[in-house]
Amino acid sequence: MLDDGRLYSAVTTDDGVVEVHLADNHPGRADAAYVARRGAIARAALDWDRDGGAPVPVIDYTAVEDGVWAVASEHLAPKHQKYAHSEYLDAKARLGLPTDRVPQLAEVTAALHPLTGWTYVAAPGLVPLREFYADLGQRVFNSTQYLRHASEPLYTPEPDIIHEVIGHANQLASPRFAALTAAAGAAGARLETPDALKFVADVFWFTMEFGVIREHGEVKAYGAGILSSFGEMDEFGHMEHRPLDLAAMGTLAYDITTYQPILFCAESLDHLDEVVGTFFETVDDDLAARLRAEAAAR
Repeated sequence: MLDDGRLYSAVTTDDGVVEVHLADNHPGRADAAYVARRGAIARAALDWDRDGGAPVPVIDYTAVEDGVWAVASEHLAPKHQKYAHSEYLDAKARLGLPTDRVPQLAEVTAALHPLTGWTYVAAPGLVPLREFYADLGQRVFNSTQYLRHASEPLYTPEPDIIHEVIGHANQLASPRFAALTAAAGAAGARLETPDALKFVADVFWFTMEFGVIREHGEVKAYGAGILSSFGEMDEFGHMEHRPLDLAAMGTLAYDITTYQPILFCAESLDHLDEVVGTFFETVDDDLAARLRAEAAAR
């Protein structure tokens, strides 16, 4: 089951000092300058007066940070051409994000909103699950603004702006994927029990994060978690591909620190809409409980 807190380094504030607590095995843990930079970027999001209508924080990215974005963009692009579903590729081309520098979140919104109505807002790290899904239901995506450590530009142990923009913003430029994501958010907003919300979040994990789909006889990726990961794209084709199964997707235990060994494959975009889209649009607490019970009885 997905534990959201394990996806992000904890951010704390003590006497006005913002600190990001990186894991001991994080590539940037021993780099004091990187740790300080993470704190400064987190502070910008924490200090942002979102409710007061202030502009989303602008980060003055360094040449090193732009370089990390450029390296990741350069290496991910050919893998997208090989492994991504055409729906994602077409959306990516329409969005036209810069590849030589980190885009500001306002810049992402300016390109994305005319296509599918989505807006990007700044988050210091983890956003509580209920708040995150409530925003998704309004076509608002909470995004971090920091980058992975420069020593490993093709790897991150946690979501960074490369994952959340190259992975998700390109995905959200597709009207079909944008609608699925918004439907997941609306589902999360109307559910009452934590278990039901968790069930929807885990279905989201196996679809919008790590979803695959057949196209012209090949299994292609559309999930943002795959398409923002240099290594995952080489591995997903060798994993176990199961048919879409809501009960299993909402209850299957998995390890977020390794490549996903089990993926759920849609037969087509229409099939994805019929199964997952309908689920997001209709799920309530009772249906989530019934599907959980169905999985336990197998």
